[in-house]
Amino acid sequence: MPKPLILVTNDDGITAPGLRMLIRYMKDLGDVVVVAPDSPQSGMGHAITIDSTLYFKRVVTDPGDGALEEYSCSGTPADCVKLALQELLPRRPDLCVSGINHGSNASINVIYSGTMSAAIEAGIEGVPAIGFSLCDYSWEADFRPAEKAVKQIARESLKQGIPEGVVLNVNIPRTRGELPKGIRVCRQARANWKEKFDKRTNPSGRDYYWLTGEFELLDKGMDTDEWALAQGYVSVVPTQFDLTAHHAIQELNNWSLHE
Repeated sequence: MPKPLILVTNDDGITAPGLRMLIRYMKDLGDVVVVAPDSPQSGMGHAITIDSTLYFKRVVTDPGDGALEEYSCSGTPADCVKLALQELLPRRPDLCVSGINHGSNASINVIYSGTMSAAIEAGIEGVPAIGFSLCDYSWEADFRPAEKAVKQIARESLKQGIPEGVVLNVNIPRTRGELPKGIRVCRQARANWKEKFDKRTNPSGRDYYWLTGEFELLDKGMDTDEWALAQGYVSVVPTQFDLTAHHAIQELNNWSLHE
């Protein structure tokens, strides 16, 4: 029986340390093919390229990582998955994993995440998919404590399958060298960003802005991803790409819309 085929992608770019570690972890579970952006694409969400051409090239980044093939792509994370599924892979993958992202994609961050959008794109195409993120934005972040949990979740996804229409959003706490306490299946915490724009002026007199802000947790529940991460657990949130607010349909049907 052939090994599972695992597509690995990310949004931090093909040379990102988090991606390189994810490749190494996945090679123990199956045959790995990498299709990732040729430059960082953080915060791109589910953007796709429609007004310019896409390019890819075969690359050899680190033969020791264990990938069968690697491709860098000029497009977004979602572009990478589309191109992989339609043009580059020898067959349909058994699993798509995205990451390991440098920084949290818990709570409201999932909306903006290129990491999760790549996984969601695979999920839309019916491929079981997981987005992995480490709550450490440093390029020198230590991904080694995440290995056990990443492999365990990926292995169980291959074995058990992921529910149809669901993509797993996995976030790993920063543990400073220690193993996480365990894994918790959670709901997405209710939170927001209190955004600010740092206004400056360039030497020619033109104003420009840097986006800044503070994360505001609005949810004190003990069953959320933010709670689990704060307690030292890996959080697993089953995320759906059907954005219908089903609970609101009946209320809207009571509006005077059909007269």
